[in-house]
Amino acid sequence: MTTPKSEPSHPAYGEKALRGLPADYFQLLKPRVMSLVVFTGLTGLVVAPQKMDPFLAFIAVLCIALGAGAAGALNMAIEGETDALMRRTRGRPVASGRVTKSDAMAFGGVLAFLSVAMMWLAINAVAASLLALTILYYVVFYTIVLKRRTPQNIVIGGAAGAFPPVIGWAAATGHAPLEAWVLFAIIFLWTPPHSWALALYTAEDYAKAGIPMMPVAKGAKSTRLQILIYSLIMAPVACLPIAFSLGGMIYAVVSVLGGAFFIFLAVRLFLSRAGDHPEGGENSLYDVKKEALAARNLFAFSILYLTALFAALLIHHAFMGA
Repeated sequence: MTTPKSEPSHPAYGEKALRGLPADYFQLLKPRVMSLVVFTGLTGLVVAPQKMDPFLAFIAVLCIALGAGAAGALNMAIEGETDALMRRTRGRPVASGRVTKSDAMAFGGVLAFLSVAMMWLAINAVAASLLALTILYYVVFYTIVLKRRTPQNIVIGGAAGAFPPVIGWAAATGHAPLEAWVLFAIIFLWTPPHSWALALYTAEDYAKAGIPMMPVAKGAKSTRLQILIYSLIMAPVACLPIAFSLGGMIYAVVSVLGGAFFIFLAVRLFLSRAGDHPEGGENSLYDVKKEALAARNLFAFSILYLTALFAALLIHHAFMGA
């Protein structure tokens, strides 16, 4: 006689839950990350000297959005077990069991193919190739190869998040000149201090998941120093669009004052004890203990700073006749 198996009480194990709801698939796209990717990609498209037909520009930005979403879905599919170990990520669709790994992989794969194919057919081969490279770089090189092997994972892997303005520029012009790579450099250098500031007060989560983020591998003091060094390099680089005539007075004010305040926060973080006693990862990105406030403040400001830089470029070229 066999005893009937009891069904798990967690709703994620039900058949309907495993297939996922529309909201779950939307979360697979990493909408917060996607919004920043779309914004910087749009900025690259608008800043480029050759103006696009509005409909084609919409298609190009849509392709960038789909490509970013595809990378996010594939990342979550691969990282499901790891995400389940961390407070900040355990509610994600695959980690919580609301979407199966295979469904997330299929969803991400289809979006990746559609985004690159549509960019190739509707826009141009250069933009499509850069988009394909970005997806592969993030999913394969960063997620699979780098993330668990080196504390420099976010430095090298950060290139994936820096490609969108270059893709946007290439979509408008068919090529990627030095000016486009200046925008790339800003995001590339911004990523380590942004990510490591968060890692300082979620280090215990990363350690539990076996991810050698800088605070885990080298300690909080070394991480704070490296954040300061990257900030001191990044802030002047963020002023380069002025020299390349990409940004006007608004951009000059934002880049100079914003960069100075970024460095101020980085110095305060360096002098603090943030990360010396990891907190285990809070449920909220901004709900931290007093010791970690300097890290939280830099993390929060870094998002505002990058958004303001690219918004200033966008305003200058879209609304001021540049």
